[in-house]
Amino acid sequence: MKFSQQSKLTNGALALALSPALTPDGIIDNPQFFAGYALYPQILARSLLVLADITATRYFKPVPVTLRDPVLSAQGNQLRAEVFSACNSVYARLDLLQQGFDGQILRGTTNVDIGISLRQALTQVNYKDKLHLNIGNQGLATHHIQKQDEDVIGIKAIIERPVAMPDRWIRALGNVAEIHTKMVAVFTVTGIQAQTFIAGLPTVTSKHQSSWLVPSNTGIKLMAQGGLDSVYISGLHRLSALKRLTTNVKRLTFYQLASGEQGPCMVEVELDGARLTLSLTAQPWQGYSGEGALLELLAPKQQLQNAQLVQSILQFDSLIDLTQLAIKTGLDTQRINSSLAYLAVSGKLGFDVHQNGYFHRQLPEDPNRLIKDNPRLKSAYKLIECIDRVDENTWMVHSNNEDYRVRFVRQNSKMTSQCTCSWYLNHQLKKGPCKHILAVQIKENIYEC
Repeated sequence: MKFSQQSKLTNGALALALSPALTPDGIIDNPQFFAGYALYPQILARSLLVLADITATRYFKPVPVTLRDPVLSAQGNQLRAEVFSACNSVYARLDLLQQGFDGQILRGTTNVDIGISLRQALTQVNYKDKLHLNIGNQGLATHHIQKQDEDVIGIKAIIERPVAMPDRWIRALGNVAEIHTKMVAVFTVTGIQAQTFIAGLPTVTSKHQSSWLVPSNTGIKLMAQGGLDSVYISGLHRLSALKRLTTNVKRLTFYQLASGEQGPCMVEVELDGARLTLSLTAQPWQGYSGEGALLELLAPKQQLQNAQLVQSILQFDSLIDLTQLAIKTGLDTQRINSSLAYLAVSGKLGFDVHQNGYFHRQLPEDPNRLIKDNPRLKSAYKLIECIDRVDENTWMVHSNNEDYRVRFVRQNSKMTSQCTCSWYLNHQLKKGPCKHILAVQIKENIYEC
């Protein structure tokens, strides 16, 4: 890792060096993303602490672990900070909106270490304080000015440096983006009802509790069975970090897969000047890095060139306009979707369900990531020459001295696939297609699933 200066502690101010960042102008050794004031200092402080809580927690076996580092993206009109829990079963994104700041937000992506010193300082921030935020050549810096009756009674400065991101986060970011494109809002609660729900959540170390969340006139009921307007959450303790924001919450919106089946779910928290999104895998023991949601879109090799064309147009946009993208690239909808999948798998795109669109974050290039992070795809390419066609909709795939029957059938105007292998029997398509289905898709150019 390259740093612009050595870390130092001088006169009560902790200064840690900044690593280079990716911006529209390329790699910048001393970038500046934002300098100004937070208009809702307590919300900013508590929200950053929520991210720190989540990234330091393993929810399947709740034990403290080493802190990981948020991905921080500046997108012109907002800042996004993203983390995963230590077990990768919870994804959290804090969207800091322009109306929550006094200052100009620039463009770029880096990583920020929310260390122990910064966490301790953030716990002292209240709504009357003045909080200066500098994201630039000094990293993420907070200058905390405590006020009492308009008199300044103390000044603290804690500076943290951007650092590298765990490699498996990049795998998980792509799967989260694809899953979020399939999310729909189910119900919303506001005010005291939203705050009451958060206050009643089990603690992170509580016994595993799962329930249907059913809206009622008095708030949210936890039920053994749900209905059309309810959401199932496995592991309610995975929302426990939200307790820090109980008194700040204005609205909670709950999301589930558009298909209505039990699976990943999402909670969106509306705050003054910010939104916080928590996305949960179907089970606490499942991690987003293993979901396999993108495999079908990643299969066609020819999409790599299209993805490079799309990437050349993106400029750290907070919301990507697919219509304009089609006009600028000349690509049809299917090619654009596959191109976005390529970019998502390398961590370059996220999906904002609230805004119903992709956003751009730029991370270092790794040309081998597609295969390295998707061993099923690698295995599928090896099986291409081991396929025999049986009839119009059926193929036989020869693998490890066994024959597996793959069928593609059209249901409700969409193509769906089936296989006789043990992977499909155990998971169907919940974690993406098996290697045999992928092999047939690649060979026969079937991408309508």
